[in-house]
Amino acid sequence: MTEQYVLDLREIDETQVAVVGGKGAHLGELSRIEGVGVPDGFCVTTDAFRRIMAEAPSIDDRLDRLSRLNPDEREAIGALSAQIRRTIEGIAIPGDVAAAITRALAGLGEQAGCAVRSSATAEDLPTASFAGQQDTYLNVVGPTAILRHVSRCWASLFTERAVIYRLRNGIDHRTVRMAVVVQRMVFPHAAGILFTADPVTGNRKVATVDAGFGLGEALVSGLVNPDVFKVRDGEIVAKAIAAKQRAVHALPAGGTQEVAIDAQRQEQPALTDAQVVRLVELGRRIEAHFGRPQDIEWCLVDDAFRIVQSRPITTLFPVPVTETGDRENHVYVSVGHGQMMTDPMKPLGLSMWRLTAMVPMHEAGGRLFVDVTRRLASPVSRAGLLDVIGRSDPLIRDALETVLDRDDFVPSLPDAGPGGPPAGGASAPTEADPAIVTELIERSRASIAALERDIRTKTGPALFDFLLEAFEEHKRVLGDPLNLRAIMAAMEATWWLNDKLWEWLGEKNAADTLTLSAPDNITSQMGLALLDVADVIRPRPEVVAFLRGVRDENFLDELAKIEGGTEARDAIEGYLDRYGMRCVGEIDITRPRWRERPDTLVPVILDNVRNFEPGAAERRFEQGRRKARQKEQEVLSRLRALPDGDRKAGETKRMIDRVRSFIGYREYPKYGIISRYFVYKQALLGEAERLVQAGVLAEKEDVFYLTFQELHDVVRSNRVDDRLIRRRKDAFRSYHALTPPRVLTSDGEAVTGAYRRDDVPAGALVGLAVSAGTIEGRARVILDMAEADLEAGDILVTPFTDPSWSPLFVGIAGLVTEVGGLMTHGAVIAREYGLPAVVGVEQATRLIRDGQRIRVHGTEGYVEFLS
Repeated sequence: MTEQYVLDLREIDETQVAVVGGKGAHLGELSRIEGVGVPDGFCVTTDAFRRIMAEAPSIDDRLDRLSRLNPDEREAIGALSAQIRRTIEGIAIPGDVAAAITRALAGLGEQAGCAVRSSATAEDLPTASFAGQQDTYLNVVGPTAILRHVSRCWASLFTERAVIYRLRNGIDHRTVRMAVVVQRMVFPHAAGILFTADPVTGNRKVATVDAGFGLGEALVSGLVNPDVFKVRDGEIVAKAIAAKQRAVHALPAGGTQEVAIDAQRQEQPALTDAQVVRLVELGRRIEAHFGRPQDIEWCLVDDAFRIVQSRPITTLFPVPVTETGDRENHVYVSVGHGQMMTDPMKPLGLSMWRLTAMVPMHEAGGRLFVDVTRRLASPVSRAGLLDVIGRSDPLIRDALETVLDRDDFVPSLPDAGPGGPPAGGASAPTEADPAIVTELIERSRASIAALERDIRTKTGPALFDFLLEAFEEHKRVLGDPLNLRAIMAAMEATWWLNDKLWEWLGEKNAADTLTLSAPDNITSQMGLALLDVADVIRPRPEVVAFLRGVRDENFLDELAKIEGGTEARDAIEGYLDRYGMRCVGEIDITRPRWRERPDTLVPVILDNVRNFEPGAAERRFEQGRRKARQKEQEVLSRLRALPDGDRKAGETKRMIDRVRSFIGYREYPKYGIISRYFVYKQALLGEAERLVQAGVLAEKEDVFYLTFQELHDVVRSNRVDDRLIRRRKDAFRSYHALTPPRVLTSDGEAVTGAYRRDDVPAGALVGLAVSAGTIEGRARVILDMAEADLEAGDILVTPFTDPSWSPLFVGIAGLVTEVGGLMTHGAVIAREYGLPAVVGVEQATRLIRDGQRIRVHGTEGYVEFLS
């Protein structure tokens, strides 16, 4: 195959990324769209780059060293990448490559000013834009200068920021190659950027135009503030004209310079309204061609627009796909915020949760959403939904109300319409009866035991048929009216107590103390049980020393070989028998469970050994129970002293009994779900093992990138689409960079919601008060439970906590999370353990520094900085 060093832009389309890089492929494709003007030019292909790299064997060794560095080792990366750049720039361009470039240049006019622009094979991709990672040189004049700048563009593949970006995104330096785009310079009256979707809100129907005088460089470099126009349905809906004091212009002999703008022109708009609307129409044509929202660089020359770049906007959260594909308005609420798991899920995890959920769900960006449009459309179901959501997560309620305030977005249905029952669900049992909880737990255990027994003999396609039936049983257990009544009884009694005791006694969140050490709470038992494991390990110094050195999941067999190790192993095994199906992010079936990765628990066990005395679990539970009993007596005696006090005390006593009977059970259904999930997972991994042995799959975890139905098809046909799995892996990696919104519309708008409060001190972080009390201490910002290293009195600050985090709760003094509501797991367990807690604190892990002293106001719902 002959190597081709230069291609005219008009010969290029978007399939040629490997040859001309992302920018070159996009420009070639743009030049094919009717009515889109792209400045003439050509591309120096990756074949030329390969030739250059082959001339410098010493680079190989440096690339090896570079790929072994951590993205945070800035100094080493800077030194190594500078060496590589110097080497590349020092290599003479081979004669045939230089001749091909000079020939192509003659076609543009040998002394014409040109833009010389890097175009890497891993940039402007749907999943990673790499914007600004490599270099662009403007108004370069003459063959000698252009060849020199082509060398600089090749070298810019190894700028420090480009290297760090690849390291952070897991991209191998060797797999990325550099092409170079050379285009005739345009000398514009105005230039800027057009986003065909609003880059801040994500709204796909609102385009944003940034415009300034002269070259776009002035905007990109932040030299001036641009004029900003917002356009919807062909009309300008907002505009802000900036005072543009400077511009960047091209010089006749080459290069660019900053110039001052005449005072009378500074406040003039860079574009007329008609030009803005015309530009957005052009942008919509480009967007339709590429099939996704675009970030477009444009220039205005003699009232004609020239497009100099278009790339996908990679920061937008995707819009959920509706099965019907209708064009109506939809409002979606995040499932992850309610389940305390906002990380992306793998395809098998998404499809399994959808198959076992009680309501239909839609997928976007690796997350799940529930369509609440019908519930919002009729007044009665809307009121019920807003009430329940508002008590749990005020930010979601506020976001929904923001959407409802736009009169035309959610259609109105009469109350008789299909709005579904009020969000409160089943009516609660009138009186507390602990026998109800005992019966529900027994029903759940019996159902799981039957599942474990019956699944053992199932393999191949028969397993999938069996699982589809098991999912129906799964939903039957969850939808059991008694189950729903018990859960609602706990929640409604809690709300009643908080509302009435505030009204009658002026006491905020009184129910928090009344729920301490409630019986039958499987999640708080899980945290306390790990204290019991620590009691077995603490008196065995050799075991403690061994655990400090544990680095992988296969440590339990080794543990039994040291003195005292058998008892320690038995204690850990006993814990795993009861709780080994749990893990962080447990709603995603593909996440490794504690039973699969028991080493995850070792740091928490060691913290418990260090921070607690023997018998701490029993003491903690008893202490909580005593406090709850004292609180009950105090509240009832204060109520009796009020007018009509006996009635108030009697009603309150009934509600306290109801909370004590049912609030602990609130955690059990999730335990049941996750117990079932582990059974499903083991069976599916058995199938994956067989597929690996048959040579169908490369590794068994590849099944995680297939949906349940796709895996069923693979098991039936013994064939798999490797490209599909590769695409899914790339997509999953890219989803980590996206922040899922609490509320999302079918226009793609992420609606965040706000706390409408004026009772918070200046500088404090606002959140939702979920567990009463005030505590000061050292903030420990922890993103991964396995990295936890806590001292007594620390305050845990983390994005979200699901039940698997509760073993950490026994050793901390307070809790702050970015996600959560009044009845999510972290809040329930914080109350159970008496930890002051504030949840739903936006960006808490970024705004609070690890080690900083903070004060958590768990009754008022805010966090203050003390240092």
